[in-house]
Formats: sequence, structure tokens, C-alpha cells
Amino acid sequence: MSWHPQYRSSKFRHVYGKPASKENCYDSVPITRSVHDNHFCAVNPHFIAVVTECAGGGAFLVIPLHQTGKLDPHYPKVCGHRGNVLDIKWNPFNDFEIASCSEDATIKIWNIPKQLLARNLTTYRKELVGHARRVGLVEWHPTAANILFSAGYDYKVMVWNLDTKESVVASPVKTIACHQDVILSMSFNTNGSLLATTCKDRKIRVVDPRLGTVLQEASYKGHRANKVLFLGNLKKLLSTGTSRWNNRQMALWDQDNLSVPLTEEDLDGSSGVLFPFYDSDTSMLYIVGKGDGNIRYYEVSVEKPYLSYLTEFRSYNPQKGIGIMPKRGLDVSSCEIFRFYKLITTKSLIEPVSMIVPRRSESYQEDIYPPTAAAQPSLTAHEWLSGINREPIMMSLRPGSEPLEPQPLSPEKKPFSNSMAQVSPGLLEPMAQLATNDDRTPRSLLGEKTPKWTTERRLEEKSWLSNGTDIFECPPPKTENELLHMFYRQQEEIRRLRELLMQREVQTKQLELEIKNLRMGLGQF
Repeated sequence: MSWHPQYRSSKFRHVYGKPASKENCYDSVPITRSVHDNHFCAVNPHFIAVVTECAGGGAFLVIPLHQTGKLDPHYPKVCGHRGNVLDIKWNPFNDFEIASCSEDATIKIWNIPKQLLARNLTTYRKELVGHARRVGLVEWHPTAANILFSAGYDYKVMVWNLDTKESVVASPVKTIACHQDVILSMSFNTNGSLLATTCKDRKIRVVDPRLGTVLQEASYKGHRANKVLFLGNLKKLLSTGTSRWNNRQMALWDQDNLSVPLTEEDLDGSSGVLFPFYDSDTSMLYIVGKGDGNIRYYEVSVEKPYLSYLTEFRSYNPQKGIGIMPKRGLDVSSCEIFRFYKLITTKSLIEPVSMIVPRRSESYQEDIYPPTAAAQPSLTAHEWLSGINREPIMMSLRPGSEPLEPQPLSPEKKPFSNSMAQVSPGLLEPMAQLATNDDRTPRSLLGEKTPKWTTERRLEEKSWLSNGTDIFECPPPKTENELLHMFYRQQEEIRRLRELLMQREVQTKQLELEIKNLRMGLGQF
């Protein structure tokens, strides 16, 4: 195992895991006994879904998040598959829609009612039929609405457009057939323009999900990959698997060059699959082993050493599967930055584990909660299929805040004007010149010239905002540390305003000099 110095400065150095108390766990849950290497659990701010045992087909449970404690043995199930359910995923843009795939070679889309289920839910919204063998993985597109990916044991990845009226979709919009064996995992980059996969042939592939072409392929023999994950916007991949000597191992790759990993790190000699999870907001990587009781976590950086070990959460209860809560469902008042839901089959228990940054202050901590992905798509299915890429819409986790970016436009108003709102005003003129070659840009945008003083004033007003909220509208400090923090922030703001005032004075003098020169020039004529 590689050694890293222990004197690194990091605000996440003392993150610790806090398991929920017994009354806040989900007890007597009949967790599936399937040996498939999947999470078997999906969580959103309203529900927790878990694959369960069911006679005569496959089923899963959907439990309201607040309904903790012992589960009724006759609790209604979501059942409709003819074979065991292998994977479930919530729609990231609709907390009441979930996708499931099964050994019966179908994918089903379900609408979950807002009220509690009174009986088994057997009516699905859509059924996707296209795979020749069982379907092992499903994954929603991270920015486009109604786009779903599925991977089957027929070695194919299929792209589905759910924005149709048909209840049974028999043909995908694209079939990716570049794999030679069973696909083990799928992961998207931030805007969904690239898809990384691992296969049973132990190769990592980076694929264009719209064209189906392989852009990069790793054939490195020293690391047999099992799971792969894009690390946000770092242009890096992380894979977990085994080394030549069958030690569990993780490797970091440059997404543009998969010939040799940037770094490798052996973990232990256990045999369970390692599930990686990456939090792009905090640049923290979590490694969860199937059959382990512990959760390791690291901090990722763009420079060497790329992976800095922090510590691990230890428990005697081994997990069969794991679920994670989206960032918008976390408890920011307790400085919670990540939350796991461990499936403990030995106790028929689902145990939440919160990763917490220790802070004395009870106010909102701006530095550990940067803008995160909102539950709104930035693209329609038609836009994405036509070749448009767009970053996700962001939101602040401050209670009561709104999304930080404008609502996505309709397909007729193409995305260039949407991206104009995100760039600094000083770049408006050169971008407008480039946009003249783009037929999708509204002409009214190109025809209007924004005065320089207007853009400068907008830049001033925008600099007063932090994460979409006015920094002067903060609650009064409660502790001495908060008071010092607010004092230093105000000093910084005063310094910035003084610099701005000096710039205005220089501009005023320059304008006065130009007016004087013009008058002298006119007097000569």
C-alpha cells in the first residue's frame, strides 16, 4: 500500500461516520439473497427502494424515508417482473419514478404514488423490450430527461428514449455492441457525453454513448477491473478490481489515455467486490466492499499524490448492498456531506450511515456545501439525441434557495442562449461573434449590443452573491468563531469595494482626459 504524508491540510481530514440509532433504521426487511454484484438499493429524498425476496417472480420494496422501525411482514411490494430483479434506479429528475431490470430480459418504469401503498403495485408505466438475455444494469442519463441506458447479458448496452406515448417500447434508439462479454458497470461523466464501462474481459472502455464508438480502451494486464467511475470534471477514471496476485485494488486513469494507470493502490486480500462512490462537491472518494463492514474514504486531487487516504468507518455488520442519498436530501444542519444505506442481510436491517464534518457552529456551512446538481434536467431527450451537451443545472443546499441556473429552454430555443447566462459579461462580445455561425442562436441576442457599463454593473452585483444568496442576509453570529468569520468576510468585502472605487476613479480621470482632448481637437477646426 502506498504511503502518503499525514500533515496534509484539509477541511475533510476529520470526517467521521455516524450510524443511525436502532429506531432510525429499517428493521425486518427481507433483503434479496441474489449473488449478483449490484447495489440492490436506491434512495432519494422521499423513498428508499430495496430488492427483496419474492415467490413467483421478482419484486422490490419502496419504503417512505420517514417510515423507520420494524417493517410489516405484509408490506406491499412493487412486483411485475417474471424473474428476479437485478437492479433499480430512481429517476434523478422525478422522485416518484423508478426503473427496474430483471432476469426476464425486460426493463420496467414505475410511477410510485405519493401516498402509502395499500396493496402490491403491479401496473407499470412503460416496459422496454429489446434484450435477448437478462438485464443486469440500468442507468439514467445525468442531464437529459427521459434517457435510460441498460446493459444485458447479451453483451449489449441499449439507449432508450422514454419520451413516447407507447407503453411498450420494443426498439431502443441506439444499441452499443462493442463488448465481448458481460458488462459489469457503467458510469457517465458530468454532462453525459461519455460513458465508461467495465466488462468481464477486465477491460475498461470509454464510449461515445450516441455513436456507440469506442474512444479509449484499457488493455493493461496488471489490473483486472470490475467497477469503474468517472471522477466528476477531473477528466479521470477510477476503477476497482484485483491485481495480478488477487489483491483487491483500485487504479486511477487519465480518461484520454488508458494505456497505463496514473496510480495503483492495493487494499487487502478479501474477495468481495469494491463499490466506488465519488462526491464531486467535496472531491471525496468512498470505497465500499461487498461483505465488508468498513467504508474507506479518500480525498482526490489533480496532482500527485492523486489519492490521499483520510480514514475509514468501521462496523462489525457486513453489507451485501449499499444505497446513497443524493446531496439535496442531506441534513445540512448537522454538517452531513454523504449518507449511505447499508443492507445487512444477517440482521434483515437497513442501516443509514452519515458522513459528518465536525463543526461547532450550527449555521449553514458555505465552504463544505458548494453548488450541487439539482433535480432538473438541462436537456430534453430530443436535444441530447441531436448531439447537444450541456452541464447539469446547479442548486445551493442552503434551505429555501432556488436553482442557480435558468430553467432549460424548449427544443425550438436551442441551448446557446442558455449558456450565455453562465459566462462572465466580458466574454459576451467574442461569444456573440462565434454565435453568428450557429443557426440555433436567437437573432435577437445577436442584434442587441450590451453597453459596457451595464455588464460591469451586473458583474458587480453578481460578485455580491455567494451560492445564489446575498452574503449580507446572513443570520447574526451565535459563537465567537462565527463572529470572527463574519468580521474577516466583511473586511474582505471592504477591501474589494475600495479596489473597485479606485478603478472607477481611474476610469473617470481617463474619460475626463478624453473629453478634454476632444474639445481641444474641435477648437482647432
